[in-house]
Amino acid sequence: MNRSPVHINCNYYGLDNFKWKPTTFQCARAGAITHMIMCFKRILEREQLPAMRIRNTISVCMSQYERAFGTTRVPGEEIDELVQAHSSQSKHIIVLRKGIYYKVDMMDKEGQLLSPKAMEGIMEWIIKDADTHQDSETAKAGEHIASLTGLKRADWAKIRQEHLLEGVNKETLEKVEKAAFMVNLETISPEDIEQRSNYMLGGSGSSFWFDKSISLCFFADARYGFNAEHSWADAPVVAHIQEYCMTEEVLGDLYTEDGHCKDVPGVTQSSYKMPTMLIWEVNNQLSIHIERAMTFVTENNSDLDLRVRIHEVYGKGFMKKSKISPDAYVQVALQLAYYKDAKKFALTYEASMTRLYRMGRTETVRSLTPESCAFVKAMVEDNRSDEEKARLLHEAAKVHVQLYKDAMSGRGVDRHMFALYVLSKGFNQESDFLHHALTMPWTLSTSQTPQQQMSSSPRLDYANRDKVCPGGGFGPVSDQGYGISYMFPEDSMLFFHVSSKKSCPLTDSQRMQDNIFQALADMKQLLENVEKSKT
Repeated sequence: MNRSPVHINCNYYGLDNFKWKPTTFQCARAGAITHMIMCFKRILEREQLPAMRIRNTISVCMSQYERAFGTTRVPGEEIDELVQAHSSQSKHIIVLRKGIYYKVDMMDKEGQLLSPKAMEGIMEWIIKDADTHQDSETAKAGEHIASLTGLKRADWAKIRQEHLLEGVNKETLEKVEKAAFMVNLETISPEDIEQRSNYMLGGSGSSFWFDKSISLCFFADARYGFNAEHSWADAPVVAHIQEYCMTEEVLGDLYTEDGHCKDVPGVTQSSYKMPTMLIWEVNNQLSIHIERAMTFVTENNSDLDLRVRIHEVYGKGFMKKSKISPDAYVQVALQLAYYKDAKKFALTYEASMTRLYRMGRTETVRSLTPESCAFVKAMVEDNRSDEEKARLLHEAAKVHVQLYKDAMSGRGVDRHMFALYVLSKGFNQESDFLHHALTMPWTLSTSQTPQQQMSSSPRLDYANRDKVCPGGGFGPVSDQGYGISYMFPEDSMLFFHVSSKKSCPLTDSQRMQDNIFQALADMKQLLENVEKSKT
């Protein structure tokens, strides 16, 4: 058994602000953000992070946060293992620049966190040092070694066992895997959020250590984003960390007027270590594996069809005014869009959190329902009155809301069926029903990430929409389907991230985006027509 790579298939990405950025200096942004993430890590370790609450009332399980830092998904031939370093061993980060790995201790000799200003200086030092050593044999040896983490898991596990668990490579690997998180100081500046999104999901082939819980990438123009491994936690956890940093950038006093980092008021920084360049020993056989991995990962990147668009005609404000749940509204729109795209319906997955329960992760909301199908057919066949179509839309949305509530409350079916499947395997009993139910492809895999989870975050509206986060996305779960992520940043706009495989003749992410936008336009026109008819 050779399990699929985590690259694209498991990992997901997130972006920074839509248009606004607090500085144009790459090292300043990297210095401030790495400092803020270490502050978040410290809050976690001191158990000072307030419990998240739904509508400031109902607490949810926070267990996923425990694995945020110093965690690596270690490959195995049959099963992977999540390994987390003790907090005392993960007080450093790994910074990657031009294929060279640097260990950066994040504490000074007095045990204080390095300030944003100190971190900016360290990032500048790394860039200069990498420029000096980029043509050396030492630097070239490990330039593309991270591509190994994008191989099929059993393949990567064998290579890791054979080549990286002895001598210098073992020491370097331990530093990488025990790091709090990883940082990549890139040399490029993608032109728009779509190009940034493509890079943040797939990288260059060797720009991310895909096994790490969190990897940050800072572009030359001071834009940044993250790539996260999925097994340790779900997207809202990393989104919370991202929101913490972005809120501090907006409300905090982190930068000078010319864009450089400030010192932390009232804190005197003690002396600290400068970064250490890490060494990889790459023999001929390992070099062949790395070259093969780079080819494999690059080909997978080339097959990714990821499109990111902003819907600015209207947003959740109109949906709520129409007395329809925004999430249900979009889910019904996706059904209409896919029917326009493929001329048929498809099994649809929407993630719902189950953190009302201890150790809860997610449950499946099966968005394709008889009610949504009835609405879609009425719209496509155009054989009903506008009033009847609107009634069907409201009914489909109402059913979806109930399904979502059921999934959150432990009344979903998919995790239950999976547990039964595990039991059947444990008792050596085959179940044709469970096998069939759990192997049906999720042609549409969808997810919404919350824009804000912190009560301290500034209110977002039309006036400061440039500061919103466009969210992030993921690859398609099915090779013949779409991965669709969407975010409501404020009342007047939406972001859509749509992915598919170029090698599939049935899908086209740009075409699907067009159909989504058309479905949203048709639904708005329908509701406005019905409202006008009442006057």
